[in-house]
Amino acid sequence: MKKILFAGIAVLGGFLTLNAQCKTVSTLTENFDTWKDINKCWTAQQGKAMLYASDKKIIFYSMNNPRENMYLVTPKIKAGNYTLTLDTSDNGGETTLELFTINNTADSKSYVSIAKPSKITGDKKTFTVSLKKDANLGLKVVLNGVHQAVYVDNLSLKPKK
Repeated sequence: MKKILFAGIAVLGGFLTLNAQCKTVSTLTENFDTWKDINKCWTAQQGKAMLYASDKKIIFYSMNNPRENMYLVTPKIKAGNYTLTLDTSDNGGETTLELFTINNTADSKSYVSIAKPSKITGDKKTFTVSLKKDANLGLKVVLNGVHQAVYVDNLSLKPKK
């Protein structure tokens, strides 16, 4: 019995250690070049579609599930004012990007839109982000057709001067 209890505590401690390594940040600079999978400090919420790292970028892919809500969630960010830039492109069709603050990644009611959905046109997107308290940012992509893809690269979050 003591061995089972100790094993359970060791496993739980391992999970807590894993999450403790993801610290709250005040800058992000990510070109996704070294990602083989979604980084452990980020979260991919893909629903019935696919959201993955490949070819040195993040790919949102609808498969046969258009209009699926897909989010790429950053690590927790310190309260403050920021400029967020990222490169976006798609493989055609109607696609949009919306930005959210997220207080609890497990509770969709804590997702608050801070930038209206904008068409993805293949150019750099720039957002002004103001966080009153530490929170994650969520990039929500909506694909309106089957076998559509959106590509995100060169994400940069810098404190606003």
